[in-house]
Amino acid sequence: MTTIFSGIKPTGHLTLGNYLGAIARWVDIDQHQSDAFFSVVDLHALTVEHDPARVRRLSRQTASLMLAAGLDPAVCTLFVQSHVDEHTRLSYLLECVATDGELRRMIQYKEKSARARETGDSVRFSLLSYPVLMAADILAYRTDEVPVGEDQTQHVELARDLAVRFNQRYGQTFTVPRATRPQVAARVMDLQDPTGKMGKSHRDTAGIVYLLDDLDTVRKKIMRAVTDSGHDVVYDRDARPGAANLLDILAACRREDPAALAASYDSYGALKRDTAEAVVEVLRPLQERHAVLAADPAQVDKVLRDGAERARSVARPVVDAAYAAIGLLPAV
Repeated sequence: MTTIFSGIKPTGHLTLGNYLGAIARWVDIDQHQSDAFFSVVDLHALTVEHDPARVRRLSRQTASLMLAAGLDPAVCTLFVQSHVDEHTRLSYLLECVATDGELRRMIQYKEKSARARETGDSVRFSLLSYPVLMAADILAYRTDEVPVGEDQTQHVELARDLAVRFNQRYGQTFTVPRATRPQVAARVMDLQDPTGKMGKSHRDTAGIVYLLDDLDTVRKKIMRAVTDSGHDVVYDRDARPGAANLLDILAACRREDPAALAASYDSYGALKRDTAEAVVEVLRPLQERHAVLAADPAQVDKVLRDGAERARSVARPVVDAAYAAIGLLPAV
């Protein structure tokens, strides 16, 4: 069976983009067709200035929402990254294989470090090195496929390069993973800026639908979505990004084709109303299940504890083999 790994950083409240762009596919397809590992990658949330209490709170909320969305711990492994020491154990070995040059070429490092310098903030070393930790997340489970968005493809390529380099230097140890771009995942953009993605860490939240938003608030945000010049509804991401975004969201909720849906609308108002109601119908049961889980934190703790135990049992032999291959003396 194919092994997949994917994770979510607890750097903000999960959005409709997180759900339609990734989690829905994990629930409907990946957990049933693969040996699937899904992680709240909390260590990655430490690369920038953060509030420790907020990271803890968002880590639990993220795990609860993943369960509420339909991830089944009986068929997949859900855990918190920092609960499995093998991630950081392997990360240092891979730092000894990675080069300074290839890490400084990472697009996200260039963009985030430039923004930090513009605002007078210091740039943490972990911002440079975290792609190596991401590679460790992937390689520790002999992952075959990593479902990612376009902005993360470069990081999976780094994991591939490090796996190949390690195997060539020290012997066959890691599976070389490949990035996959799921065709059924929706690309959800900001409702107020449909040329930018719906990010969970954005300061301006007017165009972001959060999974735990009050349902009336969800309706209002979608009804106020930016649309395009012209009155006809056309599915064209380049020329009509506002309409295309609403059609992508509606199509993902209804499991239909966005271009085909466009032909059934002659006004943006009707499209917005239908999109708002479709999103509400998706979020209502998710929020109800989340409320039950939030009222019983012991249940979530047990899932995460069992998930970490299972993840550890898979990752430890791989990481131990890497320690032996690179030349470290076994513990006695």
